[in-house]
Amino acid sequence: MKFMLTNYIQHALARAEYDKLEDNSFVGRIPKCKGVIAFAKSLTQCEAELRSILEDWIIVGLKLGHKLPVLNKLNLNRKPRRDSMVSV
Repeated sequence: MKFMLTNYIQHALARAEYDKLEDNSFVGRIPKCKGVIAFAKSLTQCEAELRSILEDWIIVGLKLGHKLPVLNKLNLNRKPRRDSMVSV
């Protein structure tokens, strides 16, 4: 699939939930992505911060071998396929 990581991020962000706090700042989270949460003064800033945190969360999760949630049939948990250099 072309742009699999981009599609995964878009599907994750589509599931984001935002709330306005008592001090008029915002909190955003992606419930399927445990620990992905952001705080900011405006909704726009919160959305940008949440995207950045999600990207870091994915990179760290892949590097450490954490099982990431499957979103819209996009599974980043697959082992990379290694072909012989002879076939290249």
